Amino acid sequence: MTTYTISELANTFGVSTRTIRYYEQLGMLEPERTESGQRVYGKKEKTRLVLIFRGKKFGFKLEEIREMVQLFDQDPSGARQLERTIQYGEEKIREVTERIEELTDMRCEMEGMLDQFRRKLHN
Repeated sequence: MTTYTISELANTFGVSTRTIRYYEQLGMLEPERTESGQRVYGKKEKTRLVLIFRGKKFGFKLEEIREMVQLFDQDPSGARQLERTIQYGEEKIREVTERIEELTDMRCEMEGMLDQFRRKLHN
């Protein structure tokens, strides 16, 4: 079984060890411990970190990510996790679409103002 230290995972994902310990505090990671108390992370924790960072990239809240990650433990078939992920994903797509529309409107308004300013300058 492949295992990782907290430092190895931190380096792999380009984050601090403090970040990984924070996710552990939130219940998103559950590393094993050696007799001396050192954290030992397996494939499951590494996969969870991939999911956590992907969720953050797409703008999900940590609470949403935690729920999605923990659902797999409650339903190993993954069906509940996928259902919830789809629901959150659809909500996020709606938010992104609204934001794109707002930005497009803002760009059009700015372009209109710039055109007015150019005409005023040349008159």
